Amino acid sequence: MGSSWKRLGKYLWETQILGSVQSTLYWDQNTSMPFRGASWRGEQLSLLARQLHSRQSSIEYGNLIEDARAEFENQRQKGNLVPAQVEEHGRNLYLLEQDFRRQKSLDSELVSDLASAKSEGYSLWQQARKKSDFSIFVPALQKLIQLRQEEARQLSEPRSCWETLAQPFEPDITLVRIKELFNPLRKRLPELLSEVRELNERRPLNGWDLSENDQQNLCNELLNEWGREDGITSIARSPHPFSTTLGPCDFRLTTRIVKGQPFSCFLATAHEWGHSLYEQGLPCQSHHWFGWPLGKATSMSVHESQSLFWENRVARSMAFSERWWKRFANVGAPINCSEELWRLMNPLIPGLTRVEADELSYGLHILIRTDLEIALLEQGLEVEALPSEWNLRYKELIGITPGNDKEGCLQDVHWSEGLFGYFPSYLLGHLISAQLAESMNKDFEDHSNASSTIDGLIENGKESTLLDWLRNNVHCHGRQLNAEQLVQKVTEKRLSSEPFLKYLENKVKNLMALP
Repeated sequence: MGSSWKRLGKYLWETQILGSVQSTLYWDQNTSMPFRGASWRGEQLSLLARQLHSRQSSIEYGNLIEDARAEFENQRQKGNLVPAQVEEHGRNLYLLEQDFRRQKSLDSELVSDLASAKSEGYSLWQQARKKSDFSIFVPALQKLIQLRQEEARQLSEPRSCWETLAQPFEPDITLVRIKELFNPLRKRLPELLSEVRELNERRPLNGWDLSENDQQNLCNELLNEWGREDGITSIARSPHPFSTTLGPCDFRLTTRIVKGQPFSCFLATAHEWGHSLYEQGLPCQSHHWFGWPLGKATSMSVHESQSLFWENRVARSMAFSERWWKRFANVGAPINCSEELWRLMNPLIPGLTRVEADELSYGLHILIRTDLEIALLEQGLEVEALPSEWNLRYKELIGITPGNDKEGCLQDVHWSEGLFGYFPSYLLGHLISAQLAESMNKDFEDHSNASSTIDGLIENGKESTLLDWLRNNVHCHGRQLNAEQLVQKVTEKRLSSEPFLKYLENKVKNLMALP
Protein backbone atom coordinates (compact mmCIF):
# COMPACT_ATOMS: atom_id res chain seq x y z
CA MET A 1 0.00 0.00 0.00
CA GLY A 2 1.09 3.55 -0.70
CA SER A 3 1.30 6.94 0.96
CA SER A 4 -2.44 7.35 1.72
CA TRP A 5 -2.46 4.14 3.71
CA LYS A 6 0.66 5.22 5.60
CA ARG A 7 -0.81 8.64 6.43
CA LEU A 8 -3.93 6.98 7.80
CA GLY A 9 -1.78 4.59 9.83
CA LYS A 10 0.17 7.48 11.36
CA TYR A 11 -3.07 9.25 12.28
CA LEU A 12 -4.43 6.10 13.94
CA TRP A 13 -1.16 5.65 15.80
CA GLU A 14 -1.35 9.15 17.25
CA THR A 15 -5.00 8.63 18.21
CA GLN A 16 -4.04 5.39 19.96
CA ILE A 17 -1.36 7.22 21.94
CA LEU A 18 -3.90 9.82 23.06
CA GLY A 19 -6.30 7.04 24.04
CA SER A 20 -3.59 5.32 26.05
CA VAL A 21 -3.05 8.57 27.99
CA GLN A 22 -6.75 8.48 28.84
CA SER A 23 -6.44 4.83 29.94
CA THR A 24 -3.42 5.67 32.09
CA LEU A 25 -5.42 8.33 33.92
CA TYR A 26 -8.21 5.79 34.42
CA TRP A 27 -5.71 3.29 35.84
CA ASP A 28 -4.40 5.92 38.25
CA GLN A 29 -7.94 6.94 39.25
CA ASN A 30 -8.72 3.35 40.22
CA THR A 31 -5.46 2.50 41.96
CA SER A 32 -3.77 5.47 43.63
CA MET A 33 -5.50 8.80 42.98
CA PRO A 34 -6.49 10.60 46.20
CA PHE A 35 -10.23 10.96 46.74
CA ARG A 36 -10.22 14.75 46.40
CA GLY A 37 -8.51 14.53 43.02
CA ALA A 38 -11.75 13.30 41.42
CA SER A 39 -12.98 16.71 40.27
CA TRP A 40 -9.75 17.64 38.48
CA ARG A 41 -9.49 14.14 37.02
CA GLY A 42 -12.93 14.66 35.59
CA GLU A 43 -11.67 17.83 33.87
CA GLN A 44 -8.67 15.95 32.48
CA LEU A 45 -10.75 13.07 31.17
CA SER A 46 -13.34 15.43 29.72
CA LEU A 47 -10.67 17.34 27.78
CA LEU A 48 -9.14 14.12 26.46
CA ALA A 49 -12.56 12.80 25.48
CA ARG A 50 -13.24 15.96 23.46
CA GLN A 51 -9.85 15.74 21.77
CA LEU A 52 -10.31 12.07 20.94
CA HIS A 53 -13.81 12.65 19.61
CA SER A 54 -12.52 15.56 17.52
CA ARG A 55 -9.81 13.39 15.99
CA GLN A 56 -12.18 10.49 15.36
CA SER A 57 -14.87 12.65 13.72
CA SER A 58 -12.84 15.34 11.95
CA ILE A 59 -12.97 16.19 8.25
CA GLU A 60 -9.24 15.43 8.07
CA TYR A 61 -9.80 11.92 9.41
CA GLY A 62 -12.70 11.32 7.04
CA ASN A 63 -10.53 12.41 4.11
CA LEU A 64 -7.73 10.10 5.21
CA ILE A 65 -10.12 7.14 5.25
CA GLU A 66 -11.54 8.10 1.85
CA ASP A 67 -8.06 8.42 0.35
CA ALA A 68 -6.99 5.09 1.82
CA ARG A 69 -10.14 3.46 0.44
CA ALA A 70 -9.47 4.85 -3.04
CA GLU A 71 -5.86 3.68 -2.90
CA PHE A 72 -6.93 0.23 -1.69
CA GLU A 73 -9.51 -0.17 -4.46
CA ASN A 74 -6.98 0.95 -7.06
CA GLN A 75 -4.36 -1.52 -5.88
CA ARG A 76 -6.94 -4.31 -5.63
CA GLN A 77 -8.22 -3.74 -9.16
CA LYS A 78 -4.66 -3.77 -10.52
CA GLY A 79 -4.06 -7.14 -8.83
CA ASN A 80 -1.24 -5.78 -6.67
CA LEU A 81 -2.63 -7.27 -3.45
CA VAL A 82 -2.64 -10.92 -2.44
CA PRO A 83 -5.98 -12.33 -1.11
CA ALA A 84 -4.89 -12.02 2.52
CA GLN A 85 -4.11 -8.32 2.03
CA VAL A 86 -7.45 -7.73 0.33
CA GLU A 87 -9.26 -9.37 3.23
CA GLU A 88 -7.27 -7.61 5.98
CA HIS A 89 -7.18 -4.14 4.46
CA GLY A 90 -10.80 -4.33 3.38
CA ARG A 91 -11.94 -5.33 6.86
CA ASN A 92 -9.84 -2.59 8.48
CA LEU A 93 -11.39 0.03 6.22
CA TYR A 94 -14.92 -1.26 6.77
CA LEU A 95 -14.52 -1.05 10.56
CA LEU A 96 -12.91 2.40 10.39
CA GLU A 97 -15.72 3.69 8.20
CA GLN A 98 -18.31 2.23 10.57
CA ASP A 99 -16.68 3.76 13.65
CA PHE A 100 -16.23 7.10 11.86
CA ARG A 101 -19.94 7.26 11.01
CA ARG A 102 -20.77 6.65 14.67
CA GLN A 103 -18.35 9.31 15.91
CA LYS A 104 -19.65 11.84 13.36
CA SER A 105 -23.17 11.24 14.64
CA LEU A 106 -22.30 12.30 18.19
CA ASP A 107 -22.33 15.90 19.33
CA SER A 108 -19.01 16.95 20.90
CA GLU A 109 -20.85 18.47 23.85
CA LEU A 110 -22.48 15.11 24.58
CA VAL A 111 -19.10 13.39 24.47
CA SER A 112 -17.67 15.91 26.92
CA ASP A 113 -20.71 15.67 29.20
CA LEU A 114 -20.43 11.87 29.22
CA ALA A 115 -16.77 11.98 30.22
CA SER A 116 -17.53 14.35 33.10
CA ALA A 117 -20.57 12.34 34.16
CA LYS A 118 -18.57 9.11 34.22
CA SER A 119 -15.87 10.64 36.41
CA GLU A 120 -18.46 12.12 38.76
CA GLY A 121 -20.44 8.90 38.71
CA TYR A 122 -17.44 6.83 39.72
CA SER A 123 -16.66 9.19 42.59
CA LEU A 124 -20.24 9.20 43.89
CA TRP A 125 -20.50 5.43 43.46
CA GLN A 126 -17.43 5.02 45.69
CA GLN A 127 -18.99 7.27 48.34
CA ALA A 128 -22.36 5.53 48.13
CA ARG A 129 -20.76 2.11 48.29
CA LYS A 130 -18.64 3.05 51.28
CA LYS A 131 -21.72 4.28 53.17
CA SER A 132 -24.04 1.65 51.67
CA ASP A 133 -26.41 4.45 50.69
CA PHE A 134 -27.80 4.24 47.16
CA SER A 135 -29.43 7.68 47.41
CA ILE A 136 -25.97 9.30 47.12
CA PHE A 137 -25.53 7.69 43.70
CA VAL A 138 -29.07 8.29 42.35
CA PRO A 139 -28.49 11.71 40.68
CA ALA A 140 -25.32 10.51 38.93
CA LEU A 141 -26.98 7.35 37.63
CA GLN A 142 -30.01 9.29 36.40
CA LYS A 143 -27.72 11.65 34.50
CA LEU A 144 -25.71 8.79 32.96
CA ILE A 145 -28.88 7.04 31.79
CA GLN A 146 -30.19 10.25 30.20
CA LEU A 147 -26.87 10.87 28.44
CA ARG A 148 -26.63 7.31 27.15
CA GLN A 149 -30.22 7.45 25.89
CA GLU A 150 -29.33 10.66 24.06
CA GLU A 151 -26.26 8.92 22.62
CA ALA A 152 -28.45 6.14 21.23
CA ARG A 153 -30.80 8.75 19.74
CA GLN A 154 -27.94 10.59 18.06
CA LEU A 155 -26.49 7.38 16.65
CA SER A 156 -29.95 6.65 15.20
CA GLU A 157 -29.18 3.02 14.32
CA PRO A 158 -31.90 0.47 13.41
CA ARG A 159 -31.63 -0.99 16.89
CA SER A 160 -33.21 -0.48 20.29
CA CYS A 161 -31.51 1.85 22.78
CA TRP A 162 -29.94 -1.03 24.70
CA GLU A 163 -28.81 -2.82 21.52
CA THR A 164 -27.18 0.38 20.24
CA LEU A 165 -25.24 0.90 23.48
CA ALA A 166 -24.16 -2.76 23.52
CA GLN A 167 -22.54 -2.62 20.05
CA PRO A 168 -19.07 -1.38 21.17
CA PHE A 169 -18.85 -4.36 23.52
CA GLU A 170 -20.65 -6.99 21.45
CA PRO A 171 -20.81 -6.13 17.74
CA ASP A 172 -24.03 -7.27 16.02
CA ILE A 173 -25.73 -8.48 19.22
CA THR A 174 -29.52 -8.28 19.41
CA LEU A 175 -32.05 -8.72 22.20
CA VAL A 176 -33.58 -11.64 20.29
CA ARG A 177 -30.25 -13.48 20.21
CA ILE A 178 -29.59 -12.69 23.88
CA LYS A 179 -32.91 -14.27 24.85
CA GLU A 180 -32.25 -17.27 22.63
CA LEU A 181 -28.92 -17.96 24.33
CA PHE A 182 -29.91 -17.04 27.88
CA ASN A 183 -33.37 -18.61 28.22
CA PRO A 184 -32.04 -22.18 28.61
CA LEU A 185 -29.79 -20.87 31.41
CA ARG A 186 -32.66 -19.07 33.11
CA LYS A 187 -34.44 -22.44 33.32
CA ARG A 188 -31.58 -24.87 34.06
CA LEU A 189 -29.29 -22.94 36.42
CA PRO A 190 -31.82 -22.65 39.28
CA GLU A 191 -32.47 -26.39 38.92
CA LEU A 192 -28.75 -27.14 39.30
CA LEU A 193 -28.56 -24.85 42.32
CA SER A 194 -31.34 -26.85 43.95
CA GLU A 195 -29.41 -30.06 43.31
CA VAL A 196 -26.31 -28.81 45.15
CA ARG A 197 -28.12 -27.42 48.20
CA GLU A 198 -27.98 -30.85 49.82
CA LEU A 199 -24.25 -30.99 49.12
CA ASN A 200 -23.66 -27.66 50.85
CA GLU A 201 -25.75 -28.67 53.86
CA ARG A 202 -23.79 -31.92 54.14
CA ARG A 203 -20.39 -30.25 53.87
CA PRO A 204 -20.45 -26.86 55.57
CA LEU A 205 -17.34 -24.73 55.05
CA ASN A 206 -15.62 -23.61 58.26
CA GLY A 207 -14.47 -20.00 58.35
CA TRP A 208 -10.73 -19.51 57.89
CA ASP A 209 -8.42 -17.16 56.03
CA LEU A 210 -4.88 -16.67 54.73
CA SER A 211 -2.70 -13.67 55.44
CA GLU A 212 -2.47 -10.94 52.81
CA ASN A 213 1.21 -11.71 52.33
CA ASP A 214 0.58 -15.43 51.75
CA GLN A 215 -2.22 -14.67 49.29
CA GLN A 216 -0.01 -12.26 47.36
CA ASN A 217 2.85 -14.77 47.25
CA LEU A 218 0.55 -17.47 45.86
CA CYS A 219 -0.68 -15.03 43.21
CA ASN A 220 2.91 -14.22 42.22
CA GLU A 221 3.72 -17.93 41.94
CA LEU A 222 0.72 -18.40 39.68
CA LEU A 223 1.67 -15.50 37.39
CA ASN A 224 5.27 -16.68 37.17
CA GLU A 225 4.14 -20.18 36.15
CA TRP A 226 1.73 -18.75 33.60
CA GLY A 227 4.38 -16.73 31.81
CA ARG A 228 4.40 -13.29 33.39
CA GLU A 229 7.18 -10.99 32.14
CA ASP A 230 8.09 -8.39 34.76
CA GLY A 231 9.29 -5.94 32.13
CA ILE A 232 5.86 -5.56 30.51
CA THR A 233 3.40 -6.11 33.37
CA SER A 234 2.37 -4.28 36.51
CA ILE A 235 -0.06 -5.27 39.28
CA ALA A 236 -1.90 -3.06 41.77
CA ARG A 237 -4.98 -3.21 43.97
CA SER A 238 -8.32 -1.56 43.28
CA PRO A 239 -11.87 -1.74 44.68
CA HIS A 240 -12.90 -3.67 41.55
CA PRO A 241 -10.37 -5.99 39.80
CA PHE A 242 -9.67 -5.13 36.15
CA SER A 243 -7.10 -5.45 33.38
CA THR A 244 -6.01 -2.80 30.88
CA THR A 245 -3.41 -2.32 28.17
CA LEU A 246 -1.60 1.04 28.12
CA GLY A 247 0.82 0.33 25.28
CA PRO A 248 2.37 -2.41 23.12
CA CYS A 249 4.57 -3.44 26.07
CA ASP A 250 2.56 -2.16 29.03
CA PHE A 251 -0.04 -4.52 30.50
CA ARG A 252 -1.70 -3.68 33.82
CA LEU A 253 -3.99 -5.65 36.09
CA THR A 254 -5.48 -5.11 39.50
CA THR A 255 -6.81 -7.44 42.14
CA ARG A 256 -8.13 -7.18 45.66
CA ILE A 257 -7.94 -9.16 48.89
CA VAL A 258 -11.30 -9.84 50.52
CA LYS A 259 -11.22 -10.62 54.21
CA GLY A 260 -12.57 -14.07 54.98
CA GLN A 261 -12.34 -15.22 51.34
CA PRO A 262 -8.89 -16.84 50.99
CA PHE A 263 -9.30 -17.76 47.31
CA SER A 264 -10.78 -14.48 46.09
CA CYS A 265 -7.50 -12.76 45.27
CA PHE A 266 -6.01 -15.91 43.72
CA LEU A 267 -8.95 -16.52 41.40
CA ALA A 268 -9.28 -12.82 40.53
CA THR A 269 -5.60 -12.83 39.56
CA ALA A 270 -6.13 -15.89 37.35
CA HIS A 271 -9.13 -14.16 35.76
CA GLU A 272 -7.45 -10.82 35.08
CA TRP A 273 -4.29 -12.52 33.82
CA GLY A 274 -6.47 -14.36 31.30
CA HIS A 275 -7.59 -10.97 30.00
CA SER A 276 -3.99 -9.80 29.82
CA LEU A 277 -2.81 -12.94 28.01
CA TYR A 278 -5.46 -12.27 25.36
CA GLU A 279 -4.30 -8.67 24.96
CA GLN A 280 -0.70 -9.83 24.70
CA GLY A 281 -1.65 -12.29 21.94
CA LEU A 282 -3.58 -9.88 19.72
CA PRO A 283 -2.09 -8.79 16.38
CA CYS A 284 -1.76 -5.27 17.86
CA GLN A 285 1.59 -6.15 19.38
CA SER A 286 3.36 -5.40 16.11
CA HIS A 287 3.98 -1.73 15.34
CA HIS A 288 1.99 -2.10 12.14
CA TRP A 289 -1.28 -3.14 13.74
CA PHE A 290 -1.28 -1.18 17.02
CA GLY A 291 -4.05 1.33 16.39
CA TRP A 292 -5.76 -0.49 13.52
CA PRO A 293 -9.13 -2.22 14.19
CA LEU A 294 -7.82 -5.72 13.46
CA GLY A 295 -5.35 -5.31 16.30
CA LYS A 296 -8.16 -5.00 18.85
CA ALA A 297 -10.22 -7.60 20.72
CA THR A 298 -12.94 -9.43 18.80
CA SER A 299 -15.52 -8.48 21.43
CA MET A 300 -15.86 -8.30 25.20
CA SER A 301 -17.47 -11.76 25.31
CA VAL A 302 -14.41 -13.26 23.62
CA HIS A 303 -12.27 -11.26 26.06
CA GLU A 304 -14.28 -12.74 28.94
CA SER A 305 -14.04 -16.23 27.49
CA GLN A 306 -10.28 -16.02 27.83
CA SER A 307 -10.29 -14.80 31.43
CA LEU A 308 -12.92 -17.39 32.36
CA PHE A 309 -10.95 -20.17 30.70
CA TRP A 310 -7.95 -19.51 32.92
CA GLU A 311 -9.96 -18.89 36.08
CA ASN A 312 -12.55 -21.67 35.80
CA ARG A 313 -11.36 -24.28 33.33
CA VAL A 314 -7.78 -24.20 34.63
CA ALA A 315 -7.49 -22.77 38.16
CA ARG A 316 -10.73 -24.34 39.43
CA SER A 317 -10.00 -27.74 37.86
CA MET A 318 -9.27 -30.94 39.76
CA ALA A 319 -6.04 -31.28 37.79
CA PHE A 320 -4.89 -27.88 39.05
CA SER A 321 -5.73 -28.83 42.64
CA GLU A 322 -3.57 -31.95 42.27
CA ARG A 323 -0.55 -29.71 41.68
CA TRP A 324 -1.37 -26.85 44.01
CA TRP A 325 -3.00 -28.22 47.17
CA LYS A 326 0.30 -28.64 49.05
CA ARG A 327 1.23 -25.00 48.34
CA PHE A 328 -1.98 -23.82 49.97
CA ALA A 329 -1.53 -26.27 52.85
CA ASN A 330 2.01 -25.02 53.42
CA VAL A 331 0.76 -21.48 54.12
CA GLY A 332 -1.94 -22.55 56.56
CA ALA A 333 -4.94 -23.67 54.51
CA PRO A 334 -6.72 -26.47 56.47
CA ILE A 335 -6.61 -29.01 53.63
CA ASN A 336 -5.06 -32.47 53.44
CA CYS A 337 -5.54 -33.53 49.83
CA SER A 338 -6.32 -32.30 46.34
CA GLU A 339 -10.00 -33.21 46.61
CA GLU A 340 -10.39 -30.83 49.56
CA LEU A 341 -8.80 -27.92 47.68
CA TRP A 342 -10.92 -28.67 44.62
CA ARG A 343 -14.10 -28.62 46.70
CA LEU A 344 -13.09 -25.34 48.34
CA MET A 345 -12.31 -23.81 44.94
CA ASN A 346 -15.79 -24.81 43.78
CA PRO A 347 -18.16 -24.15 46.67
CA LEU A 348 -21.29 -23.79 44.49
CA ILE A 349 -22.99 -21.75 47.18
CA PRO A 350 -25.28 -18.92 46.00
CA GLY A 351 -23.96 -15.57 47.20
CA LEU A 352 -24.80 -11.91 46.87
CA THR A 353 -21.63 -10.75 45.09
CA ARG A 354 -21.15 -11.30 41.34
CA VAL A 355 -17.36 -11.22 41.32
CA GLU A 356 -17.20 -13.83 44.10
CA ALA A 357 -19.97 -15.99 42.62
CA ASP A 358 -19.60 -19.69 41.84
CA GLU A 359 -20.02 -20.96 38.30
CA LEU A 360 -23.63 -22.05 38.83
CA SER A 361 -25.02 -18.81 40.20
CA TYR A 362 -22.79 -16.43 38.21
CA GLY A 363 -25.05 -16.57 35.19
CA LEU A 364 -28.06 -15.67 37.31
CA HIS A 365 -26.25 -12.55 38.55
CA ILE A 366 -25.81 -11.52 34.91
CA LEU A 367 -29.40 -12.27 33.96
CA ILE A 368 -30.59 -9.97 36.75
CA ARG A 369 -28.30 -7.12 35.71
CA THR A 370 -29.19 -7.50 32.04
CA ASP A 371 -32.92 -7.42 32.78
CA LEU A 372 -32.54 -4.37 35.03
CA GLU A 373 -30.45 -2.26 32.67
CA ILE A 374 -32.88 -2.97 29.82
CA ALA A 375 -35.67 -1.90 32.17
CA LEU A 376 -33.80 1.30 33.10
CA LEU A 377 -33.05 2.23 29.49
CA GLU A 378 -36.15 1.05 27.64
CA GLN A 379 -38.98 0.16 30.00
CA GLY A 380 -39.21 3.17 32.30
CA LEU A 381 -37.85 1.67 35.51
CA GLU A 382 -37.18 4.59 37.87
CA VAL A 383 -33.65 4.79 39.27
CA GLU A 384 -35.00 5.22 42.81
CA ALA A 385 -36.73 1.85 42.49
CA LEU A 386 -33.54 0.01 41.55
CA PRO A 387 -32.62 -1.29 45.05
CA SER A 388 -36.05 -2.82 45.65
CA GLU A 389 -36.20 -4.32 42.14
CA TRP A 390 -32.69 -5.68 42.56
CA ASN A 391 -33.55 -7.33 45.87
CA LEU A 392 -36.80 -8.76 44.53
CA ARG A 393 -35.12 -10.39 41.55
CA TYR A 394 -32.34 -11.83 43.72
CA LYS A 395 -34.96 -13.42 45.95
CA GLU A 396 -36.88 -14.82 42.99
CA LEU A 397 -33.98 -16.13 40.92
CA ILE A 398 -31.24 -17.02 43.43
CA GLY A 399 -33.19 -17.33 46.65
CA ILE A 400 -31.27 -14.75 48.68
CA THR A 401 -31.82 -11.09 49.54
CA PRO A 402 -29.14 -8.38 50.02
CA GLY A 403 -29.04 -6.92 53.51
CA ASN A 404 -27.98 -3.46 52.30
CA ASP A 405 -27.19 -1.42 49.18
CA LYS A 406 -23.49 -2.27 49.22
CA GLU A 407 -24.31 -5.97 49.02
CA GLY A 408 -26.93 -5.21 46.39
CA CYS A 409 -27.12 -2.71 43.56
CA LEU A 410 -23.93 -0.81 44.51
CA GLN A 411 -21.54 -3.75 44.17
CA ASP A 412 -20.56 -3.22 40.51
CA VAL A 413 -18.66 -0.29 39.03
CA HIS A 414 -20.08 -0.57 35.50
CA TRP A 415 -23.16 1.66 35.66
CA SER A 416 -21.17 4.37 37.45
CA GLU A 417 -19.17 4.64 34.22
CA GLY A 418 -22.19 4.45 31.93
CA LEU A 419 -21.32 0.96 30.71
CA PHE A 420 -24.82 -0.17 29.78
CA GLY A 421 -24.92 -3.24 27.55
CA TYR A 422 -21.68 -4.64 28.96
CA PHE A 423 -22.96 -7.23 31.46
CA PRO A 424 -24.22 -9.87 28.98
CA SER A 425 -20.66 -10.21 27.65
CA TYR A 426 -19.70 -11.90 30.92
CA LEU A 427 -22.24 -14.68 30.48
CA LEU A 428 -21.64 -14.95 26.74
CA GLY A 429 -18.00 -15.39 27.73
CA HIS A 430 -18.92 -18.45 29.79
CA LEU A 431 -20.71 -19.96 26.80
CA ILE A 432 -17.83 -19.21 24.43
CA SER A 433 -15.21 -20.49 26.88
CA ALA A 434 -17.01 -23.82 27.29
CA GLN A 435 -17.48 -24.28 23.55
CA LEU A 436 -13.85 -23.38 22.78
CA ALA A 437 -12.61 -25.74 25.52
CA GLU A 438 -14.67 -28.55 24.03
CA SER A 439 -13.04 -27.93 20.64
CA MET A 440 -9.58 -27.63 22.21
CA ASN A 441 -9.97 -30.99 23.94
CA LYS A 442 -11.10 -32.60 20.70
CA ASP A 443 -8.05 -31.25 18.87
CA PHE A 444 -5.69 -32.60 21.53
CA GLU A 445 -7.41 -36.01 21.60
CA ASP A 446 -7.36 -36.30 17.81
CA HIS A 447 -3.66 -35.50 17.52
CA SER A 448 -2.15 -36.94 20.67
CA ASN A 449 -3.25 -39.04 23.64
CA ALA A 450 -5.17 -38.83 26.92
CA SER A 451 -2.28 -37.15 28.74
CA SER A 452 -2.60 -34.25 26.31
CA THR A 453 -6.18 -33.37 27.17
CA ILE A 454 -6.72 -30.05 28.93
CA ASP A 455 -6.70 -31.75 32.33
CA GLY A 456 -3.68 -33.86 31.48
CA LEU A 457 -1.68 -30.81 30.43
CA ILE A 458 -2.70 -28.89 33.58
CA GLU A 459 -1.75 -31.80 35.81
CA ASN A 460 1.70 -31.91 34.19
CA GLY A 461 2.24 -28.16 34.43
CA LYS A 462 2.05 -27.65 30.67
CA GLU A 463 -0.42 -24.77 30.58
CA SER A 464 1.78 -23.15 27.92
CA THR A 465 0.39 -25.72 25.45
CA LEU A 466 -3.12 -24.45 26.20
CA LEU A 467 -1.95 -20.90 25.61
CA ASP A 468 -0.36 -21.89 22.29
CA TRP A 469 -3.70 -23.31 21.11
CA LEU A 470 -5.51 -20.12 22.11
CA ARG A 471 -2.86 -17.97 20.41
CA ASN A 472 -3.23 -19.91 17.14
CA ASN A 473 -7.01 -20.29 17.13
CA VAL A 474 -8.49 -17.33 19.04
CA HIS A 475 -6.11 -14.46 19.81
CA CYS A 476 -4.80 -14.08 16.25
CA HIS A 477 -8.11 -12.93 14.73
CA GLY A 478 -8.63 -9.58 16.44
CA ARG A 479 -11.66 -7.88 14.89
CA GLN A 480 -11.44 -9.84 11.66
CA LEU A 481 -14.56 -11.66 12.90
CA ASN A 482 -17.34 -10.97 15.37
CA ALA A 483 -17.77 -13.29 18.36
CA GLU A 484 -20.26 -15.67 16.80
CA GLN A 485 -18.26 -15.91 13.59
CA LEU A 486 -15.12 -16.74 15.58
CA VAL A 487 -16.90 -19.49 17.50
CA GLN A 488 -18.30 -20.91 14.26
CA LYS A 489 -14.85 -20.86 12.64
CA VAL A 490 -13.02 -22.51 15.56
CA THR A 491 -15.63 -25.03 16.70
CA GLU A 492 -17.55 -25.52 13.43
CA LYS A 493 -20.78 -25.03 15.42
CA ARG A 494 -23.05 -22.10 16.14
CA LEU A 495 -22.70 -20.65 19.64
CA SER A 496 -24.97 -22.46 22.08
CA SER A 497 -25.58 -22.73 25.83
CA GLU A 498 -25.37 -26.53 25.61
CA PRO A 499 -21.57 -27.00 26.11
CA PHE A 500 -21.62 -24.69 29.14
CA LEU A 501 -24.56 -26.52 30.75
CA LYS A 502 -22.93 -29.87 29.99
CA TYR A 503 -19.71 -28.68 31.66
CA LEU A 504 -21.61 -27.51 34.76
CA GLU A 505 -23.67 -30.69 35.00
CA ASN A 506 -20.48 -32.77 34.86
CA LYS A 507 -18.83 -30.66 37.58
CA VAL A 508 -21.88 -30.96 39.85
CA LYS A 509 -21.93 -34.73 39.33
CA ASN A 510 -18.23 -35.06 40.25
CA LEU A 511 -18.54 -32.81 43.30
CA MET A 512 -21.55 -34.74 44.52
CA ALA A 513 -19.53 -37.97 44.21
CA LEU A 514 -16.82 -36.77 46.61
CA PRO A 515 -16.93 -38.45 50.06
